[in-house]
Amino acid sequence: MSAEDVLARWQEDERRARASLREPGVATTAQLGERAGLQFFEDMMAGKLPGAPIGQLMDFVPVEFASGRFVFQGTPGPQHYNPIGTVHGGYAATLLDSCVGCAVHTMLPAGKGYTTLELKVNYVRPLTTRTGPIRAEGKVISLTTQIGIAEGRIVDAQGKLYAFATTTCLVFPMPAA
Repeated sequence: MSAEDVLARWQEDERRARASLREPGVATTAQLGERAGLQFFEDMMAGKLPGAPIGQLMDFVPVEFASGRFVFQGTPGPQHYNPIGTVHGGYAATLLDSCVGCAVHTMLPAGKGYTTLELKVNYVRPLTTRTGPIRAEGKVISLTTQIGIAEGRIVDAQGKLYAFATTTCLVFPMPAA
């Protein structure tokens, strides 16, 4: 598939994802606790649960997910720049933290939650407004009853790597509603 074909598919995926998401908000403890992770994201993309406020703030959306895998897409803009003329590293770190954490979440049973304990990011090249759409893909490496480990990568439509990360997440029982 050519880079132009990939870009066209990505643009359509993002349009479809944005159209399906509800207004941003925070799910209740009950909504979180009664759904397995994969069901939580299916319900979010079906408009049954609110979208993530961080996605609206940073202008990225979930475009693909399956058990142990999660992909966000966004396009770096001038609002993401630092004073030295490139996209702030926090934009990439946020995308990576989101994709790796959500990848872990997709594998959790109902009644379990998670939080990031550690995130290690390596920046390979700068993001700019000329980069175009990027995808942050997270994949689970290991999941136990208490620890989730995942890795993530940010690439553009040509497959060029911009940053990668690993995370360790704490898995815990959700508190009662």
